[in-house]
Amino acid sequence: MIVRERPDSFVLIEQHEHALISAEFARHWSKSPHPPDSTLYAVAHHDVAWRGPDLDVSWNEDRDRPYSFVDYPPEPKVRAYTEGLNQLEIENSYAAYLCSLHYTTLMQASNKEAEIRFVTEESRRQERLRAGMSEEEAENVGRNLRFLKLCDGLSLFVCLNEPGGSDYPPPYPDGFSFDGEHYDPQWTDRRTLRLDPDPLSEPFEISIPYKEFGKDRHPLESGRIELQVSQR
Repeated sequence: MIVRERPDSFVLIEQHEHALISAEFARHWSKSPHPPDSTLYAVAHHDVAWRGPDLDVSWNEDRDRPYSFVDYPPEPKVRAYTEGLNQLEIENSYAAYLCSLHYTTLMQASNKEAEIRFVTEESRRQERLRAGMSEEEAENVGRNLRFLKLCDGLSLFVCLNEPGGSDYPPPYPDGFSFDGEHYDPQWTDRRTLRLDPDPLSEPFEISIPYKEFGKDRHPLESGRIELQVSQR
């Protein structure tokens, strides 16, 4: 779950919904990845593992707030990751490879036993999947992984910030860079965001479903956050 804190409540956005917004950035990027279809599939499905865990709101008793992707307990998290990657491998093996890399690079420095074990186990999946890649797929792995992370970060920026906010999200505290260019998200009004410099092929609309819970743990409302990503 993505958790945006307000003074008296929490706005909750499911991880897979955030991934679909990542895919909107990817689809409207002026320079398409290669291979395009499998890479875009990876971006859109990189958080499909969270579909099950996000069906319910789990509360972190120690912090008195809902669990987010940042502090979710490691054992159920890696179990969900493994199940999600297993399904993704059936659907698109290259996408599964990129998503496996995405997860394991985020956990490389972890000292948690479950995450260390997950990285080890996924390295075997990665070796197996890489052996079956085409030349084009193998040559572009590094760039496509960076592209996935870029789109992931831009979507997290939108999901975690109130309109007008400018905090870079974890795990991207230094912002968003790709192919030697740094991209700065800028709000032009309360529902319009643009990137400087402009990397897009065209402007696009995004609609993010959310639910809101009070800090007393009672549900308040649900709705959609409607925004536009514009060009200069």
